[in-house]
Amino acid sequence: MTSSSKNVRIGIAVAIILGTIGWLALTGYNQSKSYYVTIAELHGMGEKAYKSNLRVEGFVKPGSIEQNGTNVTFVLDEFESHSPKAGTGRVMTVRYKGSEPPPDTFKDDAQALAVGTFGRDGVFHANELQAKCASKYGPQQQGQPGMTPNKTASSAAGSPGATQTASTKPEAARPAAAN
Repeated sequence: MTSSSKNVRIGIAVAIILGTIGWLALTGYNQSKSYYVTIAELHGMGEKAYKSNLRVEGFVKPGSIEQNGTNVTFVLDEFESHSPKAGTGRVMTVRYKGSEPPPDTFKDDAQALAVGTFGRDGVFHANELQAKCASKYGPQQQGQPGMTPNKTASSAAGSPGATQTASTKPEAARPAAAN
């Protein structure tokens, strides 16, 4: 065998190996790619919605959680239930089938992110589920345990009619120093 025919065979083998590695990398990248969409955007995607890996965000509709082991079916709502827009938002049924149970923060009205595919049956089939309980991490509202009511500046500084809100800095309620 001549030296040039050995080089051709090695070149062909290297090209096949590099081509295979490139093809595997490209298909792996395309399969792991997912689009972040809202429920309204999902319904407007048309055919592309059925062919893509998606991440859909919304709020868990109160009373809709049905859990069977690690599998959960629930309704994802565009708005929180106590929002004025709650009745006008779009909803979507989500079926989560995973090896792990949903997170502890997955409750009614929790903000949830479902990762998976949208089926032609109108159900979102999730293989990953994340949840954040907005009320637990957000600022406390007046009247909740551990919250003291706002004080008025009139009771603190003795001037009638002036009030201090929770967002006003305490320095603003102090009288200016006289020159």
